[in-house]
Amino acid sequence: MHYVAALTIVVMGIINYVGLRRASAVMNVTTAAKFVAVIVLGLLAFTVVRTPAAASMPQPIARPANLSLIASALIPVLWTYDGWSNLTSVGGEVSRPQTNLPIGLALGTACVVLVYVVLNLGFWHALSGPEMAHSPLVAAAAAARIPAIGSAGAALIAGLVLVSTFSGLNGSMMTDPRIIYGMADRGLFFGPVARVSPRFKSPSVAIALSVALGCVYVLQNDFAQLADRFILGEWPFYALTVAAVYVLRRKRPDLPRPYRVWGYPVLPALFLLASLGLMGNALVTDPRDTGITLLTIAVGLPAYGIWKALGYWHRAKAND
Repeated sequence: MHYVAALTIVVMGIINYVGLRRASAVMNVTTAAKFVAVIVLGLLAFTVVRTPAAASMPQPIARPANLSLIASALIPVLWTYDGWSNLTSVGGEVSRPQTNLPIGLALGTACVVLVYVVLNLGFWHALSGPEMAHSPLVAAAAAARIPAIGSAGAALIAGLVLVSTFSGLNGSMMTDPRIIYGMADRGLFFGPVARVSPRFKSPSVAIALSVALGCVYVLQNDFAQLADRFILGEWPFYALTVAAVYVLRRKRPDLPRPYRVWGYPVLPALFLLASLGLMGNALVTDPRDTGITLLTIAVGLPAYGIWKALGYWHRAKAND
C-alpha cells in the first residue's frame, strides 16, 4: 500500500505539471462525486429501521469529560476540515481574489460542515452508541445496515475513501508546490525552485520537489502517523499566521487591508488559545511522534539563520 500511495503521488504530480486547468478539472469532478456520494450515504442511513433496543439512546457517562482525550480526537477531525486554507495558496491565479477568495473559503467550509453533520447524524441513527464505540470501521458498519446497500457497504466505503483521498491529494498538489514556488520567487528559497515550465506554465521544480518529499513520507509512515504529523505540522503555521495579524496591525498600520478580521481581537485570540492547547496536549499525550514533527519544523530555524547570514534574506527583502 505504501508503494501504491507513492505511485499515486507521482501521477498527481504529473497531472498538475501539465497545467492548473487540467488539475482543476480533475479536482472539480472528484470533489463533486465525493460530496454527492457522502451526502447520499448520510441520508440513506436514516432509512435504517432500528429495533427498540438499538433505537434507545445510550445513557450519558456519569463522569467529567476528559478534555485531553477530546483534544486528541479532534486531530483527525481537523484533517477533515483542513482544505479550508488551500484556496489561498493559489490566490495569485484566482480571478477577482478580493471577492472570490472570502466567498470560496466560506462556502468550502460550510459545505464540509454540512457533509460532516449529515453523515454523523446518519451514523448515529443507524448505529447505537455502544456499537459505534466498538466498531473499528463505523462508516462500513453503518453502510451495511442500509437496506439499499447491504453487504456491499464495505466495498462502497472503500471506494469513497479512494475518491476522497485522490481528491484531497490533488488539492494538496495544486497548492503546496505554489507555496514553495512563491518562496523561491521572492528569494526566500533556492532560486532554481522558482522555475516555471515554458510549455505548461506550471511550477515544475516545486512540483517535483513536493512529489519527492511526499513519496519519502508515505514510504516511511503509516496512515495514523501521516494524519497526526500532517495536522500537527500545519497548525503551528496557522497559529503564527493569526498571530501575525496582531503584529502587523501594531507595526504596519498603514498596510492596505482588503480583508477584515471579524471579531478582532477576541476571535483571533480564541483561535490562538485553541491552537496552542491542541499542540500542547499532543506533545503531552504523544511526546515521541509530536516531538519528531515539531523538531522537523524546528530544523527551519537554523536554516533561516544560515540563509540570513549569507545575505539571501536582505536580497529577498530588496526584491519586495
